[in-house]
Amino acid sequence: MRVMIVGQKWLATELLRMCLVRGYDVAAVSVQRLDDRLAALAMAEDVPVCQVQRRLTAEWVPEDVDVILCAHAHVFISAEARARARFGALGFHPSLLPRHRGRDATRWAIHMGEHMTGGTAYWLDDGADTGPIAAQDWCWIRPGDTPETLWRRDLAPMGLRLFSEVLQKLERGENPRTPQDAEMATWEPSFTSGTLGGGSLPNA
Repeated sequence: MRVMIVGQKWLATELLRMCLVRGYDVAAVSVQRLDDRLAALAMAEDVPVCQVQRRLTAEWVPEDVDVILCAHAHVFISAEARARARFGALGFHPSLLPRHRGRDATRWAIHMGEHMTGGTAYWLDDGADTGPIAAQDWCWIRPGDTPETLWRRDLAPMGLRLFSEVLQKLERGENPRTPQDAEMATWEPSFTSGTLGGGSLPNA
């Protein structure tokens, strides 16, 4: 499996580590900040690193990539870039899509007093968290949870596990893609912006 990883922080770093342990050919890593831990691990393992701030276009995607993995990524993956990968681009969103599309999904779920949430591995398209679902799992929102505690305890490890499950299915020749139910979709703006704008980048 030949992959490209786009992202940052713990989830993207552990995803790179997992891919290397499995013997995948990591063609490149894309980061927004060169001082991120993902860039540090990639450089230590001699994986090519590029810095892309807002929009990943086709010229950044190496040849013969099977899948682009987007982990805690806040850049737009263009249709031309996705088309360069055999399977497209696979991302992780910390909600049970199509619920809570948008950049602050976890914060909104807690704010709304919900008792459970989850995570979704999904195939990126041109929309904001709208692509077909590849895998999902759920978890409780416990009393006193903050977005940070919920992410560290449940959602980040869940994201790594879902990436792993989908990659294993791709290796077996499976290609899980279930359309999202548009009737159940919700979208919230950036929590700090209220209703005046903000929100996630498309397919972030």
